[in-house]
Amino acid sequence: MPKLKTNKSARKRFKITKKGKVRRHKAGTGHLLSHKTAKRKRNLRRPTLVVGRQVRAIKRLLGKA
Repeated sequence: MPKLKTNKSARKRFKITKKGKVRRHKAGTGHLLSHKTAKRKRNLRRPTLVVGRQVRAIKRLLGKA
């Protein structure tokens, strides 16, 4: 059986933690930052985890499933 190919765009956006969870960055930090509050921008800096049914699909794109 051939190896799974890694989806390159998914590889740039997601990371797998040591415990197997999928980490992602939050949207909304690209532009139009002047009207967003400092608190909102600060909270957008922190990465978060992917939850729900998408985890399995993302792991398959990364060649981990």
